[in-house]
Amino acid sequence: MASVRELKKDINYVLGDIIEAVYIWELTNPKKDDKKAEAIIDDAINVFDELITKVNTKDVENKKEHFKAVNAELETKGRALIDRINKLS
Repeated sequence: MASVRELKKDINYVLGDIIEAVYIWELTNPKKDDKKAEAIIDDAINVFDELITKVNTKDVENKKEHFKAVNAELETKGRALIDRINKLS
């Protein structure tokens, strides 16, 4: 991994793109119920807060492994949110 700054940017971009995708879905489906879509946005914001908090944790023994774990968690949770977007109907 390149740096902590890059990891923070990745978190911001991935979750920002997910939120943007939900907004696009809402605009293209104006007659559909938005409650599930809004829940995805709320969850994306919560994931963002969790991951940034983990990145900013100072008292870790092995920083490299810690940041790899945060990156893996970003991938896992990001994919789960994307799957939820794809299931919106």
